[in-house]
Amino acid sequence: MIDVKATLNDAEERMQMASMYLDESLSRIRAGRANVAILDSVRVSSYGSMVPLNQVANVSVPDARTIAIRPWDKKAIKDIEKGIMDSDVGITPENNGEIIRLTIPQPTEERRKELVKQCNKIGEKVKVEVRNVRSEIKEKLKKAIKEGLSEDNEKDAEDSLQKIHDKYIKNIDALLAEKTKEIMTV
Repeated sequence: MIDVKATLNDAEERMQMASMYLDESLSRIRAGRANVAILDSVRVSSYGSMVPLNQVANVSVPDARTIAIRPWDKKAIKDIEKGIMDSDVGITPENNGEIIRLTIPQPTEERRKELVKQCNKIGEKVKVEVRNVRSEIKEKLKKAIKEGLSEDNEKDAEDSLQKIHDKYIKNIDALLAEKTKEIMTV
């Protein structure tokens, strides 16, 4: 016999993971403001192995348009610059021998609209995932009736599932609205 509570907890956990994935994906999209999260994918060659940028340098945001990277070993500056150029960040680094600076350009109106579309595409994929979880769990509950679960319990579980679904869809919409506002603000 199916454990309704465990099944609903599983559904909520999977929906929460989808929501967290969206939040993480949106944080990597450049909105014209300096954000160290855009450097998360940068890998740097250090002593023969590729390591994340934050393991060879201190990364900070001194102002809204600049990211400062201060290497712990000054010999690593060339490797860090190469890592940034090879990544998908799309910003050319400038260095003064001690600090590498990334100046974030102001996106054009057209670029902002493209970024909003990109965010909405990711958001829609996440919503589809949440809906898929809901329909999968609904199927489990329908099969559980044949295994002896009462119809009342199944209906209650379905109502709870719908509430969980609505909560996460609302959360996803809020994340998208927040990111859209951030992108469109000049």
